[in-house]
Amino acid sequence: MAKKVETPVEETKATFAKPDIHDFDVVIAPVITEKTMALMQQQNKVTVKVAKSANKTEIKNAFEHLFQVKVVDVKVINQIAKTTTRGGRYKGTISGFKKAIVTLADGAAIDLFKE
Repeated sequence: MAKKVETPVEETKATFAKPDIHDFDVVIAPVITEKTMALMQQQNKVTVKVAKSANKTEIKNAFEHLFQVKVVDVKVINQIAKTTTRGGRYKGTISGFKKAIVTLADGAAIDLFKE
């Protein structure tokens, strides 16, 4: 019988394009809550505020360019604006925004708290 020879498999590191101005306009800021921190630690998902006009493809490309990580999935949520009463007398509004939950590939991680 012929003897099988195993060849070592070299892992190729994914390379991403450098971020441009549009990428910085798409991803605005991280959303930091207890729920999003639990998602980040347990399921490798990052929650960020994004531009209202951004679609899933733009969010995925911008996230990969900015953070140099592989994105598996993007979920998008529109947070609607809400009216509120401040002290019973004054009316106010809580502004609405678009939020994206980005799932990263296994082994990929980012640090949102860089100095």
